[in-house]
Amino acid sequence: MSSLWSRLCEIKPNFFPEGPDFVASNVELIGQPKFQVTCHNIKNMDSQLSTAADFKHLEMQIGRARSMSPGKVSHEKSKPDAFLKMIKNCPLTRASNEKDVRHFEFEFVSRVMQYEIGDVLEVLPSQNPAAVDSFIQRCNLDPESFITVHPRETENHHLDNNVHALEVPIKLRTFVELAMDVASASPRRYFFEVMSFFATAEHEKERLQYFASPEGRDDLYQYNQKERRTVLEVLEDFPSVQMPFEWLVELVPPMKNRAFSISSSPLAHPNQVHLTVDVVSWTTPFKRKRRGLCSTGLAGLDPEQKIYIPVWFHKGLLPSPPPLLPLILIGPGTGCAPFRGFVEERAIQSLSGPIAPIILFFGCQNEENDFLYRDFWLFHSQNDGVLSEAKGGGFYAAFSRDQPQKVYVQHKMQEQSQRIWNLLCEGAAIYVAGSSTKMPSDVMLAFEEIISKESGAPRESAARWLRSLEKAGKYHVEAWS
Repeated sequence: MSSLWSRLCEIKPNFFPEGPDFVASNVELIGQPKFQVTCHNIKNMDSQLSTAADFKHLEMQIGRARSMSPGKVSHEKSKPDAFLKMIKNCPLTRASNEKDVRHFEFEFVSRVMQYEIGDVLEVLPSQNPAAVDSFIQRCNLDPESFITVHPRETENHHLDNNVHALEVPIKLRTFVELAMDVASASPRRYFFEVMSFFATAEHEKERLQYFASPEGRDDLYQYNQKERRTVLEVLEDFPSVQMPFEWLVELVPPMKNRAFSISSSPLAHPNQVHLTVDVVSWTTPFKRKRRGLCSTGLAGLDPEQKIYIPVWFHKGLLPSPPPLLPLILIGPGTGCAPFRGFVEERAIQSLSGPIAPIILFFGCQNEENDFLYRDFWLFHSQNDGVLSEAKGGGFYAAFSRDQPQKVYVQHKMQEQSQRIWNLLCEGAAIYVAGSSTKMPSDVMLAFEEIISKESGAPRESAARWLRSLEKAGKYHVEAWS
């Protein structure tokens, strides 16, 4: 708009006797934020409530914050399904290994939720209190003030039936902590554009305007996304900017749940949920160490601390199979997580009735460093276990870096071509889980080759047959980046 007025002024100056800036000032150009923050004069509102062990109070606080957040969270899912307490935190990889993969075990402490193997657990990450305090201090906010947040009526004419839930005030600090990702997620381009309107130092204003312009897109990408700069870091880099809290509420990325495949069976572990988590860390182009907010937070928990973790349960992409359905499972790396639950469940089912065989293909870099759940797989693949060849199943591991040539799960699949074909002829279902890079497509190609080789059919026919398995709900893939 600003450049439009300037260009029109050049064409017809007499339309703008006092200059184009008089027509629309910078502040007018950005309009009003879409959300309104109301402060409430309430003293010690929560003083009569119980401590953090009061799950009803915790649930209410989380529900309030997430209901008011601009992030798209349905009101039904704003409150957690349950609270968990960590009872085990043990590494699955060697300390010297570059990867840090953990096995976590949790107990239900508020209410027990029913779940199935293949389901997904969402965890609300916990922000570093020091980062939250730094953000509040940097933005000159009062952490003890009570607020409500709701859409401006001009932006949202149809306030829903849950609007009364938004009217319950919450402490500003609690809202920031639970609903605003100030020290993990990177802001979007519009954040820089709005910042430029509130910069009082000219060099900062120019820099922000450049970042928000088409010409500055590549430099913004290098500065912001590539470095994964956080909202707090960006604000600290531009100290003259004082953005109103309403704009921050709208533009700071909302705190998102992190989803993990459940790696336990409720039949084997009543009242418990297990996770297999890769503790995320990486180095930016400017050699700054970054860590995943949720995985690092979980890895740093001591079961003795008795920290209560809010969680939600969801159906995943891997449906729970009936006991008499033969299974071909491919799970390299942490992709093996859901299949640990599959094997546990079938082992329990074998105690009371007949079961179909399972073949599992696992892959990692080194047998000594990152062979996740080694003892578990070997136990179930021996002595007539559910993964034993004696029971029609099998467990096959590929260690990609233990020899000069790379060996992946698809190579182990080729070695067991006949066994895979026999199970497919018996009506087996295929489950694939793990990295979304090349692995799923490489595994699909391996299946095409195996079917073509064992059946004598052309490769195109094998591909069509696999597509028919997908349509019939017998080829499932759960992949993550």
